[in-house]
Amino acid sequence: MGLMSYSMKVAIVYTSITGNTEGAMEIVNDYMKRYTQQCYVYQVEYFPFYQLESFDAIIIGTYTWGSGDIPHEMMRLYHAFENYKTKDIVTGVFGTGDECYPNFCGAVDEFRDMLYVHSTLAATLKIELLPQRIDEHRFERFAQVVMERVNSKKGITV
Repeated sequence: MGLMSYSMKVAIVYTSITGNTEGAMEIVNDYMKRYTQQCYVYQVEYFPFYQLESFDAIIIGTYTWGSGDIPHEMMRLYHAFENYKTKDIVTGVFGTGDECYPNFCGAVDEFRDMLYVHSTLAATLKIELLPQRIDEHRFERFAQVVMERVNSKKGITV
């Protein structure tokens, strides 16, 4: 575990239809709390978009809809990153999906490609269906990489 960055403000913004992405969000949140006391969780419908630029990091959690699409409720967040000054925000995106579909976790890929251009993308994570114990190290590494990037941007050496 790295240096606690108590002053780093992190948002986890998610949507979940089956509960799988919500379960993944809870694990991400647990790991993020090891790095900062200012980690806030929002269902996307309740995210304060007017505060978007006030976060050091924003982690996005989404399921994939249809043939690899971003769910409708996440499109406002997607477009906010395209339209606000978000290049200095460190981002991560995770999602759950079913590998039986040809575009497994396609919404994660769509967010990844946009965030790479409009933010400081640190990490992505795809989870098959429901998070399992075998995925624990991947969640831990995801949170670690996001916070290392935040610390790097802030000039904090660990």
